[in-house]
Amino acid sequence: MSTRPPLQFKIATEDWEFELVHQLNYKTFVEEIPQHQPSATPRLVDKFHAENTYLICLNGKELAGMMAVRGKRPFSLDQKLPDLDTHLPPGRRPCELRLLAVEKDYRTGQVFRGLTSLLWQYASDHGFDMAVISGTTRQQKLYRHIGFVPFGPLVGKGEAMFQPMYITLDMFERRAEDFFRVPTVTEGPANFLPGPVAISRAVRKAFEQMPESHRADDFVGAFQTVRQHLGRMVSARHVEIMPGSGTMANDVIAAQLSLEKKPGLVLSNGEFGERLEDHARRFGLTFDTLKFDWGEPFDALALQQLLARSPSIGWIWCTHCETSTGVLNPLPVLKQLCLKAKVKLCVDCISSIGLLPVNLEGVYLASGASGKGLGAYPGLSIVFYNHTVTPSAKLPRYLDLGWYAKHHGIAFTISTNLVRALDAGVQRPDWPRKYSDLIEVSASLRSDLRGFGFTLVAPDSDAAPGVVTIALSKEHDSGKIGEALQKGGFLISYNSGYLRQRNWLQICLMGEYSRVKLTALVTLLGKTCGVGQAARMP
Repeated sequence: MSTRPPLQFKIATEDWEFELVHQLNYKTFVEEIPQHQPSATPRLVDKFHAENTYLICLNGKELAGMMAVRGKRPFSLDQKLPDLDTHLPPGRRPCELRLLAVEKDYRTGQVFRGLTSLLWQYASDHGFDMAVISGTTRQQKLYRHIGFVPFGPLVGKGEAMFQPMYITLDMFERRAEDFFRVPTVTEGPANFLPGPVAISRAVRKAFEQMPESHRADDFVGAFQTVRQHLGRMVSARHVEIMPGSGTMANDVIAAQLSLEKKPGLVLSNGEFGERLEDHARRFGLTFDTLKFDWGEPFDALALQQLLARSPSIGWIWCTHCETSTGVLNPLPVLKQLCLKAKVKLCVDCISSIGLLPVNLEGVYLASGASGKGLGAYPGLSIVFYNHTVTPSAKLPRYLDLGWYAKHHGIAFTISTNLVRALDAGVQRPDWPRKYSDLIEVSASLRSDLRGFGFTLVAPDSDAAPGVVTIALSKEHDSGKIGEALQKGGFLISYNSGYLRQRNWLQICLMGEYSRVKLTALVTLLGKTCGVGQAARMP
């Protein structure tokens, strides 16, 4: 007894799939909706075909439905509404949906729901947070049910009239559970931790490939590619990727500094600056510490005066983003001071890379990690440098930066799954867009929190985007508040010893997040703490 194959939802990639797309395009927009003139050949190639991504539903070799997505401006709707952007919410990255068509035998809702679900995944993976359409007037009830918002006048002519509409990703997520009868997101609580961070589908998909030999030619080529991508991302000449966390990367830096003949200086204004002191002590380095209060940015003048008084200092080690407080220390100023004093600058960039543009030109050594702002899984440590290194028999093999350089990065066994996932995270479609969004959302988040009366540790002038630390008043307990938020479906940082000791909470935007859920988090935080206003995210 034969059974029909299950419906397959995918992105069109094969020539025969594109041919079926052209045929269904003709059936729908020539024969059914008279938008185009008939032709001798029953196929219609869209004028934007070369720029379209086609989301399709297949039943074996039969095309059941399709939808085209295009992110390049001008959209076709731009040609019909010259003032299109004035109708749309500002600060969004839109795509245009076109050519939605379902064969008559498949108009039961299953194909449309599947295509819409695939669209949601595609938009999430490619950084689109809004879609515009010219929705046929015949299906306005359906579009509105999903959450589309009509705007502007009708476009088209005759029997082919369309209503311009838009939907944001947040709006769709709010309607999705009702529309699909199952949640679109099943990953559990909303993750606003500094790590591990919420992971995109593209990164998860890359990680879930079969493990490979770390010596296989294909993987070695991919490994060198991700090293190059990381180097270009931060303007570093050399990059080494090693098993381990950011702590491992800082141990490697400490090992390299143990080879230096001059003493150094550690700058500290938070938990992770103090951890650099610990790294330095454990390696027996000769160094002094210039300490600032937690939440206080580095005093460039004080550092300049210290360097002038201490010409023997050969290196400085500090954090860029002090994760504990959310303070962003002034890397460009530090680079200038070190260049003038002929001092080697080493920087912990674990919590800054991926949250803002980082330029490591002129930096001697810098640490990073695969999680946090890079949006991949924890488990890989990264060291950036701009000089030539050679192996040293004085160092443990696992901590010898020169040993990795000698072996072109793959000195020991490394997880190919973690590297593939890191590569997918680094190759996100639009880093500048992520950086600008983080600045905007972080500013709104800080404003909303202050509107509730919360005290923020980092001053606005020196605050890192994506890391907000809240100092609670004495009548509130950070542990109890954090637990209540977790029960409400939100993961924030509160359990670290240094946070508990100071009665602090922390909201981080390092991984994938939804603005709708962020707004809900802030509102719940205010309610839990007994302060009342509605949070308003952009």
